[in-house]
Amino acid sequence: MNTVSKHITYNEATISSTAKKLGISNIPNTAQLTNMVKLANSVFEPVREYFNVPIYISSFFRSEALNKAIKGAKNSQHLCNKGAAIDVDADRYKGITNKDIFNYIFNNLDFDQLIWEYGNELNPDWVHVSYNEGNNRKQVLVAQRDDKGKTKYKKIR
Repeated sequence: MNTVSKHITYNEATISSTAKKLGISNIPNTAQLTNMVKLANSVFEPVREYFNVPIYISSFFRSEALNKAIKGAKNSQHLCNKGAAIDVDADRYKGITNKDIFNYIFNNLDFDQLIWEYGNELNPDWVHVSYNEGNNRKQVLVAQRDDKGKTKYKKIR
């Protein structure tokens, strides 16, 4: 498979400099890839089509070994039998902001979890969104670091 969706190549969905550096395999199985395709077509592509600009993918699929290496959440929807989460960052390009993406998803799309990742009240550093076909919770969170650098999540919806 060369593509996950119209605007996401298989390489974009699985690439990781950490995995490459550490020699970690980051290859999804069939079930994970199926979830990735559903997420890409149900969330990423509508956002990409609406704004009609490139959107950088900072993280999509993570193997369990990669997630452990980067100290990702143990129950991350990026990994294991899921492959159902994507982190996007529009700030790398001109034209739209991460807040624009967050608000578009919040107001227009079905999703499982939408997270305003760090940043400030004007713009998140990136947007995390997951999709769980037929079982989306529409949960909305804001992630911030406390005084000790530990991530805390505030539930918005």
